[in-house]
Amino acid sequence: MGDMASEASASTAAPEPVVPEAYRPVPAVEQPADPATAAGGPDGPGGARRREPTEEKSQRKRRLEYPPAPEPLGVPVVDNHTHLDFRDGLVAVNVHQAMDAAAAVGVAGAIQVGCDVESARFTIEAIEAEPRLLGAVAIHPNDAARLAERGHLDAALAEIETLAAHPRVRAVGETGLDYYRTGPEGVDDQQEAFRWHLQLAHRLGKAVQIHDRDAHEDVVRILLDTPGLPDRVVFHCFSGDAALARICNEHGWYMSFAGPVTFKANEALRGALAEAREELLLVETDAPFLTPHPWRGRPNAPYLVPLTLRGMAETRRVEADALAAAVANNTRRVYGDF
Repeated sequence: MGDMASEASASTAAPEPVVPEAYRPVPAVEQPADPATAAGGPDGPGGARRREPTEEKSQRKRRLEYPPAPEPLGVPVVDNHTHLDFRDGLVAVNVHQAMDAAAAVGVAGAIQVGCDVESARFTIEAIEAEPRLLGAVAIHPNDAARLAERGHLDAALAEIETLAAHPRVRAVGETGLDYYRTGPEGVDDQQEAFRWHLQLAHRLGKAVQIHDRDAHEDVVRILLDTPGLPDRVVFHCFSGDAALARICNEHGWYMSFAGPVTFKANEALRGALAEAREELLLVETDAPFLTPHPWRGRPNAPYLVPLTLRGMAETRRVEADALAAAVANNTRRVYGDF
C-alpha cells in the first residue's frame, strides 16, 4: 500500500523544471568554431555581438548555462524589450527558437530592439522573418556620443530614419541619456541625439523607448521641453524611484519593468512599481542582460518573462493573471497588433 501511495504521489507531482531544448548545451564538436562570429541573421545561430562572460563590476566569471523554464503564465504577455542578436551563454539560438521557447511559457511575442546600425538591420530581418516579433530601432545614447566624436553620427541617424519607417517597427528606441558610461564630454551629443529621436518618433507616429541611466532629471526635462512629443513614451527597464513613477503617472508615460525589480536590494524600485498606475505598466527582459531572481547573472531570454511578471504581481499584491491581462492590454495600446 505504501509503495502504491508513493507511486501515486510521484505521478501527480509537478514536473521538474527544465531548460528549453534550444537553450541546452550541445557537445563542443557541434558548436561553431568561433561562436562570437557565428552567422548573424535571424535564422542563423547568433549575432556578432556577445555579452561578456564576467560580471561588469566584480569581473567574476558568470555561469553561462541558461536557467530552467518557469511555470507558464495563465494569460499571455509580450516581452517589451529584448536583443535577440546579442549572444550569451553556451549555445546560439535563432529568433524562431527563442520565440518558440517563449510561447511555451505564455510569452506570445517580443519587441526586438536594434540600438545601433548593425543591430537595427538585424531587427528588420528578424521582424520580417518571425511574425511574433515587432521592432524598435535607434542609436543608443552611448553610441551616439562615440559616433559624434568620430563624425559618423549623422550618417547613422539617416539610416535609422529609413529603417524606422518599416511598418513592423513600432517604436523608436532605445534612445535617451546614459551618464553612467559616457562622461561630461558626451552629454551634449547624447541630448541632441535624444531630441532627434523624439522628433522622429513624433513624425512617424510611433512610440519611443527611453534608456535612462543616472540621468532622470535631464530625461524628464527634455521630454517636457520637446514640442510635439510622441503620444506613447516608454521608460524601458524603469530604474527610477516612486517620485519618478509619480511623474510618469502624471504625464501618461509607460514604465517597463525588468529583472532588477526582483532583486533583493531594490526596495526603491519596488516602491516605484507599487506607485505606478496599472494602465502604464509593461514587462520586459532586456535579454540577454538583467536576468531575474533567482538566476541573476545567468543568461537571459524572453522565456524568463514570467519570473519578472510574478515578482511584479507579488509587489503589487495582485494575482499574476490579473496583472498579465493588464500588461497585455497596455502593450497592445503602445505597439498595436502583431
